[in-house]
Amino acid sequence: MENLQSVEQYNALKEQGKHVFLFTAGWCPDCHFIEPFMPEVEEKYSEYTFISVDRDQFIDLCGELDVYGIPSFVAYNKGEETGRFISKDRKTQEEIETFLQAQ
Repeated sequence: MENLQSVEQYNALKEQGKHVFLFTAGWCPDCHFIEPFMPEVEEKYSEYTFISVDRDQFIDLCGELDVYGIPSFVAYNKGEETGRFISKDRKTQEEIETFLQAQ
């Protein structure tokens, strides 16, 4: 999974194709919980490009997007937000895949 480098990159990526932005932080235990199975999720939903967004590095972007809990997911298709799975709760692989199937 690629790491977001700038807000400009976020703005460019969300306009092109299908992207899922995963908002996370190094100190977040629930974010670490999903790490082992995220490569499998990425492979299964390969029509999306997954981008990791460090909440602490992009706190202003998180505020703009109303992302106040992590780990959280926001999906885009050619500039249009198609869905969001945002909460502070731990997420299972099944919950993440159910979210992605609905996009």
